[in-house]
Amino acid sequence: MEVVVLQPGCIFGVFKPGFHFGSIKSESPREEPGYQYLLLSIHWLRLVCYFTNWAPGRPESASTFPRDLDPFLCTHLIFAFASMSNNQIVPETLQDEKILYPQFNKLKERNRELKTLLSIGGWNFGTLRFTSMLHTFGNREKFINSAISLLRTHNFDGLDLFFLYPGLRNSPTHDRWKFLILIEVSLVWNAFQKEALLTHRPRLLLSAAVSAQPLHLLFCALSFRLLDFINVLSYDFHGSWEKFTGHNSPLYSFPEDPKSSAYAMNYWRNLGAPSEKLMMGFPTYGRTFRLLEPSDNGLQAVATGPASPGTYTKQAGILAYYEICSFLEKARKDWIGYQHVPYAYKGKEWVGYDDIRSFQEKVRPDFFLAPGVISLTDVTY
Repeated sequence: MEVVVLQPGCIFGVFKPGFHFGSIKSESPREEPGYQYLLLSIHWLRLVCYFTNWAPGRPESASTFPRDLDPFLCTHLIFAFASMSNNQIVPETLQDEKILYPQFNKLKERNRELKTLLSIGGWNFGTLRFTSMLHTFGNREKFINSAISLLRTHNFDGLDLFFLYPGLRNSPTHDRWKFLILIEVSLVWNAFQKEALLTHRPRLLLSAAVSAQPLHLLFCALSFRLLDFINVLSYDFHGSWEKFTGHNSPLYSFPEDPKSSAYAMNYWRNLGAPSEKLMMGFPTYGRTFRLLEPSDNGLQAVATGPASPGTYTKQAGILAYYEICSFLEKARKDWIGYQHVPYAYKGKEWVGYDDIRSFQEKVRPDFFLAPGVISLTDVTY
């Protein structure tokens, strides 16, 4: 299979067939280093990567199975997403259970240091089943016991709670506190530690994805000390649902717009979350807009909706990085100095994304209180 070499100045240097993040290599001296070069050049305490179970269903050249991933790229791989039925965690599809789970955990045969987790939730999961599970102690206990059974059966090392968002989206306010109770029960009172003691196996890991926006934050971060790590969703700050262009994941804020990765990370630290457990989320995609006027193409330009869907992801408002590379071939690029991130535009289409320079800014040692802990949104992009 041929290697697809991108043009100089694109985000990545060289792609292997499959076009997914996990296959990125920097093999050509003519190109700038790809992300894998940057990732492998840093001693990561923890580098968490998500794999999405819809990645195999993309068009053939962009389809990605777990077997395609580089097992040495990340310290922790998280399979997204499992589902829930009758307050019990279950595989979302038969393909997940019979094909993808085995492939995913077989990666540990090639890298014995790799840890794998199963994530439940996600945006499309909604909140109704989540609220039902949290409603009573019995329901929570049923969920926890089913999680242990499923994780052990399929050789996962832990569970990732990706519930968006307790207390919002038709989830009652008290779900926030019950979610904290769930964490305490599952890790301390009645489950993971007890199961480890009884079976003489390593304790199952527990992580959670949490919002980067204060409106969505839980009232108390103390219980998150019980988590092994916390994935801060420091992206999707802006998107095509808004009437003006804005960057998906700016590093810093500016007065008219406080939302940024740095603001979110500091907010969680100030709540008491341990710095060494906080994972800054790095998006592996860009958010797009359709401009009202091509001549008004900067930050906060008037927008009328999303730009055209990507060839492979086919989702309005989002471009995977391999799709952004094609976009950049005939686009004008610019840098938002006070936010430390790039954007590009051509005609009426606009995209805010990250590149090598902005990633390097985000992993600067002087920014992190605990250097070397980040989370990638989707390794298949």
